[in-house]
Amino acid sequence: MAENLPISLAGPMRGPEAGAAPTPLWVVIGLAMGPTVALGLARFAYALLLPPMRTELGWNYAAAGALNTANAVGYLAGALVAAAVGRRFGDKRVFAVSLLLTAFAVGASGVTASYALQLALRFAAGFTGALAFVTGAGLTAAAAKGGTPGRASTLLGVYFAGGGLGIALSALAVPPLVALAGWRGGWFALGGLSLAATLFAWSVLGRAPETASVAGGAGRGGWSARFLAPKLIAYGLFGAGYIAYATFIIAYLRSAEHLSGFVISAFWAVLGLASIVAAFAWGPVLGQLRGGWGAAATIGAVTLGAAMPLVWGGITGAFLSAILFGGSFLAVVAAVTSFARRVARPHAWTTVIAALTVAFGIGQSIGPVLSGALSDGPGGVKAGLWLSVAILAVASVVAATQREPENLS
Repeated sequence: MAENLPISLAGPMRGPEAGAAPTPLWVVIGLAMGPTVALGLARFAYALLLPPMRTELGWNYAAAGALNTANAVGYLAGALVAAAVGRRFGDKRVFAVSLLLTAFAVGASGVTASYALQLALRFAAGFTGALAFVTGAGLTAAAAKGGTPGRASTLLGVYFAGGGLGIALSALAVPPLVALAGWRGGWFALGGLSLAATLFAWSVLGRAPETASVAGGAGRGGWSARFLAPKLIAYGLFGAGYIAYATFIIAYLRSAEHLSGFVISAFWAVLGLASIVAAFAWGPVLGQLRGGWGAAATIGAVTLGAAMPLVWGGITGAFLSAILFGGSFLAVVAAVTSFARRVARPHAWTTVIAALTVAFGIGQSIGPVLSGALSDGPGGVKAGLWLSVAILAVASVVAATQREPENLS
């Protein structure tokens, strides 16, 4: 089986794919509504709602963090079946339906104060969000055919930057509605934004190329789990480290730094906008870096961003953190996916992206629980965030050990 062969023998793509007409950028922007909904609105925006929900519903940090763990566990479950579901029903169909279901789960979170139902809805949003994210990434990998490695990395960066767009949109829409209607209004706003993004994504699917598994028939193999072990481990650690920051940073800025609601909204918007700009800044760089250095560089920048508000308090540290963290954390996903696309056969792209997403999902299922437990201790939220920094630092080192396959041009 190809999974047991060195990856260079499994038939990786070598160099730019010739003979394919470039897919228009606006199509990739439409596909980027997948991460906009699955990541930016369904997951990251919960950080804006955690403080008011925790206050009104009487949760401790562990209970509040467990909601994002439920989302992460659902995401993990979705990632486990995404490739098979995509092959069975078609990536485009799964992408479209999953986005709609995610939008409904997000909006429904504003209906109930039941902790059990909140956990169920967060799980559901994670499950369907993973299906949309993985199949959308496979479609984007196919759309990146026909150009240079730098163009492919940039298009993948544009896709993943959709998560940053969701963060920026939530920063503009959620705080005003929370002020008017409480945390329920925030969830309704996120549901409405998710539905609008879903409709935009549907409008571009007709121009998106089919993935190789649909267009050319799926074969077995095409990638090596053994070869990708450092990347899988590093990506799992990254998932644990980044989600702790994303879950608790706003609670920290409120409780420890005493920043105003307006400043925190601006912080969240800058973080999201930085990730959008970074899609174009990191693309050419990632196209040149080989082996694990792309992931190591981006995770290293994320680590610095996560540490910044802990060592440099106040508004300055917060906004430097927003720029560094926001400008790098989605670039990590682009770096990992770009490497996987380069070393796996086209028919295996969705499968290898799903495998990486599983590793990522395992990490982010653990991160909020550990960080939340530490945050309830004597060290407070700051201790939980320091755990995030430590895990991210280890992830960067592990990523650097990933070697480049032989005979790639």
